[in-house]
Amino acid sequence: MPHSPALFEARSAPLLSMDQSGFRVVAGLLLLGFTFGGTVCTLMGAWPVTIFAGVEVVLVILLLAIYRLRAGNSAELVMLTEGRLLVRRREGRRLVEVEFDPFWARLGWDGEGRLVVRHRARHVEIGRFLPPEEKRALEAGLGDALRRYREPVFDNPQLREG
Repeated sequence: MPHSPALFEARSAPLLSMDQSGFRVVAGLLLLGFTFGGTVCTLMGAWPVTIFAGVEVVLVILLLAIYRLRAGNSAELVMLTEGRLLVRRREGRRLVEVEFDPFWARLGWDGEGRLVVRHRARHVEIGRFLPPEEKRALEAGLGDALRRYREPVFDNPQLREG
């Protein structure tokens, strides 16, 4: 099947507000705060508090690292080409890829504020990584592209007057 050009394409990914150096700074500040608090608790004789606080700090740093790894590998692609509407989303290791016929695919909102593409019993959420105002912009852009695809304008020079 020959490659057809994209009539509409939207890519999104979760916001990573912290790069590797920012992660190191946050981890360092957490460890510094733990060291100060643990020293004070140990000097007061409450050494068991130091153990639990140390476990909590290590757990927080580990969870931040796992989130950064998963979010860095996540992305979504919504692409309309001639004859198909493709939704491809990767979240960590999980890949979801769904194709719809653009003539029958319908955009809509479910009861929980999620933008979904439906066709018969199949549906998939799109714009999962976007804030509400960008989801509305995605709905408007994709809806307009689907409308243009379904209702093409043909220009035949032989039928023009004048």
